[in-house]
Amino acid sequence: MPRLNGVDAARQILKDNPAQRILVLTSVDSEQVVRDCLEAGVRGWVFKSDATEDLKTAVEALERHECTFSSRVSDLIMNGYLRRYRLGSAAAKETKLSPREREVLQLLGEGKSSKEVAILLNVKVKTAETHRSNIMLKLNLHSIVELVLYAVRNEIVHVQLPAVAALPQPWEWTSEPGPAGP
Repeated sequence: MPRLNGVDAARQILKDNPAQRILVLTSVDSEQVVRDCLEAGVRGWVFKSDATEDLKTAVEALERHECTFSSRVSDLIMNGYLRRYRLGSAAAKETKLSPREREVLQLLGEGKSSKEVAILLNVKVKTAETHRSNIMLKLNLHSIVELVLYAVRNEIVHVQLPAVAALPQPWEWTSEPGPAGP
């Protein structure tokens, strides 16, 4: 999705039409993204790897105004809860970014400069820089590299691995003929 990730798209859709029922179909397997989607108002979640029947069932549930989430979503939420519970109350205090900060984080994670962020969000460069600074303070990050890593690890941005070109065979390095055919 250009300029918006699924969470921000859901927020925008529900802002414009609160009665809308949103079902997420994704391969993203992140507890934080699931929780952000729930907070945004998403009412269903199906993984692309789930059976076609699961998708059909989810759509039918939303038509009946029911929420529907795959068991993997339940596992993600429960495991995250248990992990925070075991780590104690200090770790349970989750850092909360505003929707705008999350949007800025996504753009910075995609490699945009503060000036580009400002243009895309129709704000002043100083405002974009202030958002960046606040994000880094909230997340206890000390460099743009750490910020980008945070965005990737928390699946706020997705890394596309480049296609790997086939390396030449050793006999292709010289002008000598290679092995005989198959």
